[in-house]
Parts: sequence; structure tokens; C-alpha cells
Amino acid sequence: MNLKLKLAYVILVCLMYSCGSTQDVVYFQDATQFETLVDDNTFTSKFKVDDLVSIHVSTLDPEASAPFNLFRGAEEGGLSMRPEQVNYLVDENGEIDFPVIGKIKIEGLSPSETKALLREKLSDYLKDPIINIRIRNFTVTILGAVNRPGTYPINGEQITIMEALGYAGDINIKGRRDNVMVIRDFDGTKVYNRINLNSKDALKSPVYYLTQNDVVYIEPNKSGKVQSNLDQRANITFSIASLLITSTIILLTRN
Repeated sequence: MNLKLKLAYVILVCLMYSCGSTQDVVYFQDATQFETLVDDNTFTSKFKVDDLVSIHVSTLDPEASAPFNLFRGAEEGGLSMRPEQVNYLVDENGEIDFPVIGKIKIEGLSPSETKALLREKLSDYLKDPIINIRIRNFTVTILGAVNRPGTYPINGEQITIMEALGYAGDINIKGRRDNVMVIRDFDGTKVYNRINLNSKDALKSPVYYLTQNDVVYIEPNKSGKVQSNLDQRANITFSIASLLITSTIILLTRN
């Protein structure tokens, strides 16, 4: 085998190694250039038992709506404090104890459905009430082969699994992206779902949008030793580059 063939062989091996080392860490790798994916995921967050829910009712007449809003005391330790609104706990029966109205079952309802229910209940007392609802204890837990595992508070009513992984510093080089587990609680029953983040079909998964208290577990790869961190990958890349440069210099010198 002459020197040129040897050099071509070295380059081919390097390219094959490079492809093999990255194919398992690329998200949505089957998505093509300028491909348009319509998000037809109909996910809507639903209230669960043990949720803390903030509900504020307002009207053009503040005195009329005041009885439907609960606040903690305005003074603490002799100092004047701004009143803090009380959050409602969804009890084991899926109900909250709302002022004046009493028990209301909201488990399994979305925030918009809960607003509609409250408007109906309040119609005998208020005219055109404005109702704001927010989950106060929306958290997701990210565990396994990520850079910053932990439990993260979420602002808003929904979050995608990709956004959640962003909080955790992304999956590290030892984590499997093709078999991510999402553990979800339904009425005390744990449901285990798996999602392949290497594929664009992940966007259609029922767990692509996370719900409050979901647990995301990133499984490590089988070897547990393949390029254990970015420093090792940098060293390997440097070694490959050095080999290519050296081989090229030899070829040019001998010619």
C-alpha cells in the first residue's frame, strides 16, 4: 500500500470514528433541511392532588370581589407588610375550599376549564369577573446522566422536555438520548413513558410536554466509559488532528 493510500485510509478511519462518536448524541437527527413540522400536540396541563393553586378574582367593584380572595395578615412582627394571597391546596378528593362557594372539584381540569367553572359558580354574586389561575408548585425533577441533576421550579403552565433538560445543563456525553424515561403520576399511579430524543417523532410523544411533578431519568450508556467527559473528547480530537497533519507533512515531503 503506497503512502497516498495509507493517508486516505487514515482519513477514512478518522471520519468513521467521528461519525460513530456523535450519532448517539444528536437530537432530532432525522429532521431534514427546511423541513416543517406542525405541532399538533394537544397537551393541556391538568390539576392534580397536592397542587398549590393561586386564584385571584377581580371585578370593576373591588369591594364586591374582595370576599372571594383570601389573604394572610397584613402585619407581622409589628411591621406593616403587604398582604400575601393564600394558595389553595387540591386535597385528596381533588377539591379546593373556595370562599363563599365552598368545595369545588378541580382535579383533572385545565386552568381554562377551572376558570369557566368558577365563572359559573360566581355568576350569582359577581358580574363579569376576571379570574387569574396559576399553579404555584409546578416542578420537574431531572435525574441521571445530566450535568446538573435536581428539582426545578417552573414558571408558567407548561414546559417541554427539551426546555427542562436545558435547566439541567443538558444530557452529558454518557447519557442515552434514545431511551429517556418520564415518570408521571396519575391519581397515585406511576406511569412510565419512554421518548427517543434522537428522532423528530419525539415532538409527537405524549410526554414531550411535561406536567407538574414529572420525573425525567436519563439512562447512562451501556459501557459507561465511552468519552466520559468533554475533556477526553477534546484530547481525542486533538490527537486525530495531529495524526492527519503529520501524515500530510510526510506525504508532501516524500513527494
